[in-house]
Amino acid sequence: MKAEPPEVPIQGTPFIARGKEVGGRGGASGAVMAIINRTTDSFWSGARQAGDADALRAAEKAVGQGADIIDIGGVRAGTGQVVDVNEELGRVIPFIKTVRSEFPDVLVSVDTWRAEVAVAAADAGADIINDTWAGHDPRLVKVAAQTGLALVCSHTGGMTPRTDPFRVGYPLGGEESNDPRDGVLHDVLETVLKTARAAQHAGVPKTSLLLDPTHDFGKNTWHSLHLVRRTQELVRQGYPVLMALSRKDFVGESLGLAADERLEGTLAATAIAAWHGARVFRAHDVQETRRVLDMIAALRGDVPPIAVTRATF
Repeated sequence: MKAEPPEVPIQGTPFIARGKEVGGRGGASGAVMAIINRTTDSFWSGARQAGDADALRAAEKAVGQGADIIDIGGVRAGTGQVVDVNEELGRVIPFIKTVRSEFPDVLVSVDTWRAEVAVAAADAGADIINDTWAGHDPRLVKVAAQTGLALVCSHTGGMTPRTDPFRVGYPLGGEESNDPRDGVLHDVLETVLKTARAAQHAGVPKTSLLLDPTHDFGKNTWHSLHLVRRTQELVRQGYPVLMALSRKDFVGESLGLAADERLEGTLAATAIAAWHGARVFRAHDVQETRRVLDMIAALRGDVPPIAVTRATF
């Protein structure tokens, strides 16, 4: 009996910004979105770059290690010190201008849920609005359309900015599914597609809209693990898919490890999501992520090996 060739999952929709496909190996490999947090209280101490010099060094290192995008945020995602609009503007806008000037070929993303910050970031040279709070400020769709910026469409299960999940649940509704755990998948799809379609209607190109299942936001570890397994369902929607997995609590709780020790778990989840077609990965550890994505692209057959000399001479 003739064996069937192994099935490779469908290739994800490319992410296009500034008129070009974003990613390694000319866009054929996944893109790395490096994290720069202009905060003193981010969940992982290795990602706190409140000082200008520290932040610029982190950006230089990320670009040197293969980052395609620099994601700049000024407010911790979870509960913490109050940061008003003016404080957030002061933390991120001057630095966006610096990164835009120092690294003109790298895309710049602003991690914010506030329209005022997104408008100022666009004026400063940003290319992407990374709204991790699922359109809490509905004006962000219009800002993206009017400024020509790409937009991240996220899911928080209805939670408001800077709140932590508590006893969340996503029961399976009337949707057909063979997996009772798919309730969270269906809720994610409904939310991110609603935002994406509204943004398209406003004028944002489909390939500039990133679907982000937003692991751990409004979810427990079971939910986040299931969303990694079901990456291909997001990819099948026809939009580029973003994964923000780096050192998150679902990795830590799966392995019983603190944030400092979650690199390997993060890379394992990254490999699975990349194999299933996700195209952009928000990461603290740029070099390691870049190498994983390039290797997955080679395993999928999306790119050739860089050099083949073994057993050829």
